Amino acid sequence: MNIETIKRHFRVIAMMLLALSLTGCAYWWRAYLTYLQMDEFDRYFQVEVKDDFTLKFKEGIMYSNDFVSLAKLYPSENNPTKDGRRWRYWFRKVDGNNKVIVPEVKFYSELSFNKEDRIATWSFSHLFLQIAPPEFLEVSLRSIGGAEINKEKMQLKAKTELIEKISSELPKKAAVLAHLGQPLEVKQEKAHEVYIYHFLLDSPTIEKGYEDRALSEVKLTFDKTTQELVKMAGRFAGLKISINYRKFLEETPGDDFRQVSGSKGQG
Repeated sequence: MNIETIKRHFRVIAMMLLALSLTGCAYWWRAYLTYLQMDEFDRYFQVEVKDDFTLKFKEGIMYSNDFVSLAKLYPSENNPTKDGRRWRYWFRKVDGNNKVIVPEVKFYSELSFNKEDRIATWSFSHLFLQIAPPEFLEVSLRSIGGAEINKEKMQLKAKTELIEKISSELPKKAAVLAHLGQPLEVKQEKAHEVYIYHFLLDSPTIEKGYEDRALSEVKLTFDKTTQELVKMAGRFAGLKISINYRKFLEETPGDDFRQVSGSKGQG
């Protein structure tokens, strides 16, 4: 038995104990089983990039209600399809008073479910890809396999040395601003500028006590010298994502800043 197999077994045991401590929270267990599939990414997933970015689940495990249980948010659109159902979450840019900015700047995250109500695809719209380019989004997802688990925060933290680095250009600030417009706030750091945007999720129903999750604060970090987008962090429908793009590039080895975490809920 090789070391990776041993680590995998220990992760299974650890999460089984966690699942037992979260009485009734079966959705955490299904989420963990999905995480295990990331160890064999090409076996269980397929990426398709057109105008949007789509992650296809070849053997989907999670049910639609699992996503509501995790995020405490309901989708903006919930429509039947010939193969099951499609959920779309719309995020609209807002000002400091949470008023939608005109002309409208918006993007979506979309989930589709099959006839058994299991996850089939997860898509991100074209505008989202301006801050999370397809090449980096894919390699970030691939790096989830083998990520360290923080059981208390239900958080994953990956190390980029576990995956093959990519050769790709980072987005320039001018191009990003052309799509997103001016930010709500700009914070100055020694070598970086942090552009802060607010997006409000159009959700018809939000569980009481979780209203703040409808507001997404997106932080984009630009290098002052190169004007490149080097980090992106935000929360989208209960899913927290933080990506340090430079850590995925061939010329920059080292540990990844990226974290992906689901919102904590009670079972």
